[in-house]
Amino acid sequence: MAETKEKCIFCRIANGGDDTTRILDDRDNLVIFKDIRPATDHHYLVVPKSHMEDAKHLSSKDIPLVEKLVSHGQEFLEEQGADVSDVRMGFHWPPFHTVSHLHLHVISPQREMGWIAKRHFQTRLVVVQNPRLGHEATQGTWLIQLS
Repeated sequence: MAETKEKCIFCRIANGGDDTTRILDDRDNLVIFKDIRPATDHHYLVVPKSHMEDAKHLSSKDIPLVEKLVSHGQEFLEEQGADVSDVRMGFHWPPFHTVSHLHLHVISPQREMGWIAKRHFQTRLVVVQNPRLGHEATQGTWLIQLS
């Protein structure tokens, strides 16, 4: 079983302990479910079953996990028939998140996001370069992975 925190809602959801959230996909120790306040029709969270606090706690050893979160999110969007050419993905940077459990936001199409969502999920504060080149973190509100 994955390492979890008893009071973490995402640990409960990811490991089947929450009846109110529907798991849409479950593979490779990751789950996907709809965001509780979706910015578009296709706004999902990709969440590891094992507890990790947030993006600030990522290190270079977590590059494979980040790559897996991103690829899983992309594959899921394709399976859902979402517009994969207009996607916004990223992690909120603490303290600008509501749940302290690492989760990747996968949003498509981003052109349908309202102005509040665009501000909340802004991409101007880029804090990860290409993960294949290494992990570089700086403070911001939104952590985005670039290809």
